[in-house]
Amino acid sequence: MELVYLLVAVLIIIWMTTRLKIHPFLVLLVVSMAYGAFAGMSLESLVIAINEGFGRTMGKIGLIIVLGVMIGAFLEHTGGARAIAEKTLSWIGNRRIPLAMAVLGYIVSIPVFADSGYMLLDPLGKSMSRKAGVSLAGGAIALGLGLMVSHTLVPPTPGPIAAAGILEADLGLVILFGVPVSLLALAVSIWFASRVASKTYIEPEPVSNSAPIPDLVREYRPPVFLALLPIAMPILLIVLKSVFGAKGAAAIGVSAWVNFLGEPVIALMIGLLLCLLLPQKLNVHMLASDGWVGKAIRDSASILLITGAGGIFGTVLQESGIAESLGNRLVTYNLGIFLPFVLAAVLKTAQGSSTVALITAASILFPMMPALGLETEVQKALAVVALGAGSSVISHANDSFFWVVTQMSGMDVRTGYKLFGGGTFLLGTSAAVGVFVCSLLFA
Repeated sequence: MELVYLLVAVLIIIWMTTRLKIHPFLVLLVVSMAYGAFAGMSLESLVIAINEGFGRTMGKIGLIIVLGVMIGAFLEHTGGARAIAEKTLSWIGNRRIPLAMAVLGYIVSIPVFADSGYMLLDPLGKSMSRKAGVSLAGGAIALGLGLMVSHTLVPPTPGPIAAAGILEADLGLVILFGVPVSLLALAVSIWFASRVASKTYIEPEPVSNSAPIPDLVREYRPPVFLALLPIAMPILLIVLKSVFGAKGAAAIGVSAWVNFLGEPVIALMIGLLLCLLLPQKLNVHMLASDGWVGKAIRDSASILLITGAGGIFGTVLQESGIAESLGNRLVTYNLGIFLPFVLAAVLKTAQGSSTVALITAASILFPMMPALGLETEVQKALAVVALGAGSSVISHANDSFFWVVTQMSGMDVRTGYKLFGGGTFLLGTSAAVGVFVCSLLFA
């Protein structure tokens, strides 16, 4: 019966978040309690599972998510993200629009939310398309897909970090596998935007009624190497810990420092400190409750609550005994590393949010990991990347980012389904193929 209850629970989560528009935190919390009661858990064990699930998850990744959002806020408000964008354009060239916009989206979405990244870079795409006299569709779809790739596959974006925390995966290994898999998905996305989307003509004129974007020539932007430091340094430190921290560095006596600096919380704190170099003039109000830091903390609250509720759901599933029964059933289908992809893809397509799909699918998957044979550090990391691949399939009308892309670019819904929905399908499936290849080589 636990399997039946799980299926009903997932359907209820989808129905309540999509149809009733109830916040995913409340949905996951209530469904977790209801599932535990129907699965026969005692009231005392249910309360313990709720407290431990939330506390353990927040203890692992709560600070990481908050710090990542703060770094993104500094890059957005100081002009650092635009500095990166302009430098990338100078390397690639203004006329290779889909390639330029996809690469820009990929870089900017690592620290900045995909929605914000699109708003930030959309004026550049429109300007380039207008100057080149080409359709806006190619650049718009390339930008949306580039943002989606790193948003779902490359930490320190919140979704992959949350999934890694729930599955107890090594974040450095997740980055090491996530980067090449994401680059494969990015290459497929660029091909789709260049060869398919660009053939649909859309007039490259602004279509939103938002306030005009300040002239990039007059707006201050920090040097690009300073703008890259808060992104690159934490990633480098985390990867170094995974590669050298345990054994390699011990031989030269620096393993303690490598392990300390490579802890995700410490690495992101260093990244946040480097953000203080970005403003033209540092003002203490930026760090105030109503400044950039305060806004970033408020923005991160929803992600923290959803992630914590996902941890509750996973712990309740684990304590209810479903891990053994469901894991044994799924093993007979021999889905292997594709199971995380399928779980996340179903949840993403059904309810729209990539972050919610990542967290919920990771919560469902966690208690089944031993039964599925996903127990080594490499297998756990690949499972996180597979979840990220699934969480990008398919973006459509129930995804807020779908509306950002289509409305900002002037696409109708039918064209949006064809170009952006189709593009995210190719993105996710190509990433899944990349994960499968990595599992054959390294797992």
